[in-house]
Amino acid sequence: MSDIPADLYYTEEHEYLKATDEDGVYAVGITDYAQGELGDVVFVELPDGGSRFGKMDVFGTIEAVKAVSDLYCPLEGEIVAVNDELDDDPSIVNSDPYGAGWMIKLKLADPSEVSSLLSADSYAEHIG
Repeated sequence: MSDIPADLYYTEEHEYLKATDEDGVYAVGITDYAQGELGDVVFVELPDGGSRFGKMDVFGTIEAVKAVSDLYCPLEGEIVAVNDELDDDPSIVNSDPYGAGWMIKLKLADPSEVSSLLSADSYAEHIG
């Protein structure tokens, strides 16, 4: 059974948003379910800080032994931080997807849009 924290927001493409201490800024990563489906993560390609993305734009890629997948920006915003730790140890995405395995921090153009994303219950239904 995948870990699906109740306090996060989710996309149908298996990204999550996690509130940070900074107003309107969310950590973005992939869900426990997604990392489990991918298998051992060997490389993560992320954008530079300051980059802007629209909702569902591809912001990077994640490579596992089995596959390469696009990473989708859950909502429109600007990248204010990138997790450089993943350059040296991409397997953190497998071991701690909701903690140290975050990928980017996104300052949302419209923070009210988080309500358009899936709740934990809705995401659990989505993945079956």
